Amino acid sequence: MRIATHFHDYPLIAPLVKFLPHIPNFAPIAAMALFGGTYLNKKYALIIPIVAMLIADYFIGFYSPYIMTSVYGSFILIGLIGIWLRNHKTLPNIVGGTLSGSIIFFLITNFAVWAVPRSFYPHTIQGLIDCYIMALPFFRNTIAGDLFYVTIFFGVYELALFMIKKIGTREVKWEKKI
Repeated sequence: MRIATHFHDYPLIAPLVKFLPHIPNFAPIAAMALFGGTYLNKKYALIIPIVAMLIADYFIGFYSPYIMTSVYGSFILIGLIGIWLRNHKTLPNIVGGTLSGSIIFFLITNFAVWAVPRSFYPHTIQGLIDCYIMALPFFRNTIAGDLFYVTIFFGVYELALFMIKKIGTREVKWEKKI
């Protein structure tokens, strides 16, 4: 979605992209990191969200290296939460991991926005507080997006596993009856 909304000037793509809503910070990357950490090989779990961000940033345009580092680092930390979830996978832990990831992203990236040279905010405690306050609408979208996409990723995957087990059980029972 991040990439698609940047191609509104291209005649072949514009009619399609014009109708795609893009809510700032309502994105699947944190959910991808949490899901990857939980279900994928550890090597890929931390790499996939970073590669997805690099591809998107290549098309959209790179930005402040300080802020990019905080964004990418946040997703690596969220992937580590996912790795912890592997052995602690319960609904409350998944919800807690999702909310923890949202909070980590909010705290780290907004601290970076405040701390960068030539920040919009003065390098004072009040400037840091103002930075966090101004980011609250984005935080709401981050939480909503993370909960939405985690529900989709984990829900579809667990439903698929359940269906595979159920179908596999039926086939075994059917074979025994013959």
